[in-house]
Amino acid sequence: MEAIKFSVVIPVYRNEESIPRLLQALADLYFQLDGKMEAVFVVDGSPDSSFEILRDALFKIEFPAQLLAHSRNFGSFPAIRTGLAAARGSYYGVMAADLQEPPQLMVSFLRSLEKDECDVAIGTRVQRNDSTTSKFTSGLFWWLYRRLIVPEMPEGGVDVFGCNKIFRDRLLELEESRSSLIALIFWLGFRRKTIGYERLARKEGVSAWTFRKKVDYMLDSIFAFTDYPIRLLTRIGLAGCGLSIVLTLVVLLARFSGNVTVPGYVPTMLVVLFFGALNLLGIGLVGTYAWRTYENSKNRPLAVVAMEVRNGEKADE
Repeated sequence: MEAIKFSVVIPVYRNEESIPRLLQALADLYFQLDGKMEAVFVVDGSPDSSFEILRDALFKIEFPAQLLAHSRNFGSFPAIRTGLAAARGSYYGVMAADLQEPPQLMVSFLRSLEKDECDVAIGTRVQRNDSTTSKFTSGLFWWLYRRLIVPEMPEGGVDVFGCNKIFRDRLLELEESRSSLIALIFWLGFRRKTIGYERLARKEGVSAWTFRKKVDYMLDSIFAFTDYPIRLLTRIGLAGCGLSIVLTLVVLLARFSGNVTVPGYVPTMLVVLFFGALNLLGIGLVGTYAWRTYENSKNRPLAVVAMEVRNGEKADE
């Protein structure tokens, strides 16, 4: 127990075919990390035999490991949180069970964290060996993510990361549902380091990260981290009010010049233009107050202390 320095968290869902390769990769990591690593498997309500395979292998493998099982499928990010909370090391890494992210990233994370180069190490894809459809949907997802939510997000996105204990503790304090773990990493701040890698081709099974899940996750990320839709609605309402004033002058001018002869056309147009735009503006304003109420209900801290120095020594909070 005292020898464990690095905990590797692996969420598992529909990965029964890749588990043998996963266990071998973890055994290799165990020796690369001088026997100071543990694995934390979190089976997230997987409908296949992933849990049974891991349970049977748990007492045969040569590295320390924990196996946790969710009561149902809660999602990969809650599974990561469960694994981080149970981890016993001083440094932590998140690893995909399908091995599309090279396991060597865990070593890179640990070395950077040990040297105190960062508080959180982020793996970002510089190249990927996926299908055209997967590349397109993933590229679209991360492009929208950067545009709407986290401008600091690497172009290749983030799937895996490593962190030290203080960052782990601060991250676990944020107990939000329908949120984004990746966006929370950037919201917390701290010292970040990006490590590029080439995403490997999937060898077993198909990805459970479907286009629908990506859309749901993007919507969760938008509504939990930005009021951009509300601000956009307010701007449209303001622009509409200004445009309605201009069009009102045009319609009145046309009416007085005799170019509009249809009875009731002028008042109808004026009412539709003005109150339609005013309605959008009103919804935007009400939405602004609703957003502020929702923002306070999340109970995020107003500031996060990364470290405290007392008498010249670092003291973790």
